[in-house]
Amino acid sequence: MTPAGIFAGLFILLAVYCAVDPFGHSAIYGFPNFEAVKVDMPPWSELPVDSDRQNLLQKSQVRFLNQVQGPESVAFDPMGRGPYTGVADGRVVFWDGDNWNDFAYTSSNRSGLLCGLKPSPLSYMKNEHICGRPLGLRFDKKTGDLYIADAYFGLMKVGPEGGLAMSLTTEAEDVPLGFTNDLDIDDEGNVYFTDSSTNYKRRNFLQLVFSSEDTGRVLKYNTKTKETTVLIRNLQFPNGLSLSKDGSFFVFCEGSIGRLAKYWLEGEKAGTWEPLALLPGFPDNVRANENGEFWVAIHCRRSIYAHILGLYPKLRHAWLKLPLSATFHYLMQIGGRPHAMVVKYSPEGKLLQILEDRTGKVVKAVSEVEEKDGKLWMGSVLMSFIAVYNLD
Repeated sequence: MTPAGIFAGLFILLAVYCAVDPFGHSAIYGFPNFEAVKVDMPPWSELPVDSDRQNLLQKSQVRFLNQVQGPESVAFDPMGRGPYTGVADGRVVFWDGDNWNDFAYTSSNRSGLLCGLKPSPLSYMKNEHICGRPLGLRFDKKTGDLYIADAYFGLMKVGPEGGLAMSLTTEAEDVPLGFTNDLDIDDEGNVYFTDSSTNYKRRNFLQLVFSSEDTGRVLKYNTKTKETTVLIRNLQFPNGLSLSKDGSFFVFCEGSIGRLAKYWLEGEKAGTWEPLALLPGFPDNVRANENGEFWVAIHCRRSIYAHILGLYPKLRHAWLKLPLSATFHYLMQIGGRPHAMVVKYSPEGKLLQILEDRTGKVVKAVSEVEEKDGKLWMGSVLMSFIAVYNLD
């Protein structure tokens, strides 16, 4: 047989193997309806190249090491106490100045065996639908109530005394919430929140990243009428959300595209939305500071690998069928190693500041950044600590 014939035969065998995946080694094994969707990426030449060459995030202080598992969101109550954070075993805990204490939980069916002590944040993923997984946290400054976006149990609320959170909504337009992610509350008590996907649960977030499917939504819950309405639909992994200082708009992160967008609540553009800023990487949560500027937590910088696969879904689907683990594909997606970044934008979308740990020496990942009293408090669903950076 000629070399060309041998090569053709091997190619056919590989194609058949990938199509059948007999040993379940591919990153999308177990997801028979997996679909790779094109990401509307801007040209590579137009993407931001700003960077922090000093790697200033490496100056961050690692706090509470191994005391909190996967602290996604960091919040302080109306009295300034905290931080409060949601952890991987389904609890919301708070720091009293000396110790971490249980404050709230989102599941009424928690099991000590399933939700008890485990070695890492990812160890809890299998049972998240039982234990709960609180993600975005926000306090109502008027009432002291804590609103919780639980990835599995939807939008929830607990009073200032804590305890079992009460369910507020679990669906919109007869479509169940699939991956409730982040939220914010206006002065009238309306809650704006994101549902990252109706197809993929949080424990399958890697497959959602690989797919870039567009069932994500931004929603509004009216605390007076108890109605839930869809404001924006057909989004590719919507994530963090934060109201502006004056309440005239909110911003939200589009994870797959890597973009910050603005939704107008008041004025001539009310009810419409528009892109605000292209981000230098793939975002998670966004939080406004006291000046009305927005801090965006970014998991990793963009890579040419992720850019090309985003543009060519058929190529991505074929690549994902190879006998390579989801972890391998994830590391390729983030450029080979975990590395964190936080970026500050003006309300008009102007880049104001960028802080990085490009080698992941101290801050390997960040899900949210909360500015308080001259410090940045950074949590991550992937880490077992909170990082604190001094802005002074």
